[in-house]
Amino acid sequence: MKKILISTLRQEKTSLKDFREAADRLATLLAAESGKELPRKKIEIKTPLESTEGEVLLHEPLLVPILRSGLTLLPAFLQFYPKAPVGFVGMKRDEATAIPKLYYKHLPTLTKETPVFLLDPMIATGGSASLAIEELKKEGALEKNISLIACVASPEGVQYLEKTYPELSLHIAELDQGLNKSKFIVPGLGDYGDRYFGEVD
Repeated sequence: MKKILISTLRQEKTSLKDFREAADRLATLLAAESGKELPRKKIEIKTPLESTEGEVLLHEPLLVPILRSGLTLLPAFLQFYPKAPVGFVGMKRDEATAIPKLYYKHLPTLTKETPVFLLDPMIATGGSASLAIEELKKEGALEKNISLIACVASPEGVQYLEKTYPELSLHIAELDQGLNKSKFIVPGLGDYGDRYFGEVD
């Protein structure tokens, strides 16, 4: 199903409505899978027939979209984690150097137990994700508790992140061929935020 949705996202002629619908459905699939690694605790519950054992999350995850495109993943994750706190990091990539710069950060209080879902649909060089991870670590997040959620990534970006952050969890729907000379993902799907929010030139 992910492949079908990403095929819709890739198509240059996909309408704004269809792009949003496919993006939202893909985000829902990623959100559904994201909880597999979250720590849980056993509880006793009572059904209409008898008592049995159930599970609840040990800690609510912190959701951190990287502005702006990370906002596209947030609604789906809030559906699965309605009690989750939300933080934000804003990045702007210098198109000449492909180096990201932090322009905004607002993160709730973190503990060493807080699971973090870092939301970024596209991982090109891995620079934006790396900068966000460093900001999270400054606030007390442990690398092993951070999960990076993405729709499409380049092998170069993934390799960089895996080497730099060996304890980081990566959840990626599709691994693409690589980066072009401008450091854009190919074959890619264009600018995710522009296509989702309707700002295509």
